[in-house]
Amino acid sequence: MLLDTASLYFRAFFGVPDTVRAPNGDPVNAVRGLLDMIARLTTEFEPTEIVACWDDDWRPQWRVDLIPTYKTHRVAAEPATDADPAIEVVPDLLTPQVPIIREVLAALGIPIVGAAHHEADDVIGTLASHAAMPVDIITGDRDLFQLVDDSRQVRVIYTGRGMARLETLTDASLAAKTGVTPAQYADFAALRGDASDGLPGVAGVGEKTAATLLASWGDLAGIVAAAADPETVMGASIRAKILAAADYLKVAPAVVNVVRDLEWPAFDARIRSSTPAQAAELERLSAEWGLGASMTRAREALAARIRS
Repeated sequence: MLLDTASLYFRAFFGVPDTVRAPNGDPVNAVRGLLDMIARLTTEFEPTEIVACWDDDWRPQWRVDLIPTYKTHRVAAEPATDADPAIEVVPDLLTPQVPIIREVLAALGIPIVGAAHHEADDVIGTLASHAAMPVDIITGDRDLFQLVDDSRQVRVIYTGRGMARLETLTDASLAAKTGVTPAQYADFAALRGDASDGLPGVAGVGEKTAATLLASWGDLAGIVAAAADPETVMGASIRAKILAAADYLKVAPAVVNVVRDLEWPAFDARIRSSTPAQAAELERLSAEWGLGASMTRAREALAARIRS
């Protein structure tokens, strides 16, 4: 089970009231909400391994160099520094909870895996592409739909409609939902654009048109080639839109496609019994931050996987 960790703790933050506080009065709604998510997901999907995939760089400069608008709307207004050239807008009450989340995950034995100059999407892309077992990707990010692969038993458990309405995406359900295959999804996203990521897309091309174009010409390269060939039967309006977006379409795939070949030191993601030191740390964190029943549920869900 690969957790798109920031996607989940942002959802937890907005889904649990910020009146949920630690004994010292600090908010812990994102921490408790994430623990409850881990408990629910572990119980329902029964993983043997869990990885918390991390944004070591939430807005990699190499992606910005290709598409300058990439995630621009998420950049904080305060001046950037050489150490942090683009500061992400994060709710004030969430920021101090992130280090606590990291401590809790470590104490639970869930490895946190990131990669320099890359997003969690790229970590997930690499792990899912090289896994020797079935994979469930837990995310609210549609970009990761491109990783669905029935032949390798890779599914996306999509949280976009909330934890009460999880969607399990396979080849067939993705095709039913979007009209494209997983292999076509990145091209579909490039054509359609995505305001949440600052991707402009092709002006005048929405989801239905993008799916129709991909059904006709297979992939983005085929669509661009068809638009450039006056002998190809393509509507004049669509042809003009594709040609006008030629520069964008040259670079968009490199931004939208997740990286699948990252490297990092070996780690062990197996769900295992807590060591005495981990158990003591979990008790300390639970008491200090008032994690109560949320911590108990997460620990019990993980323990049940060990017993099974």
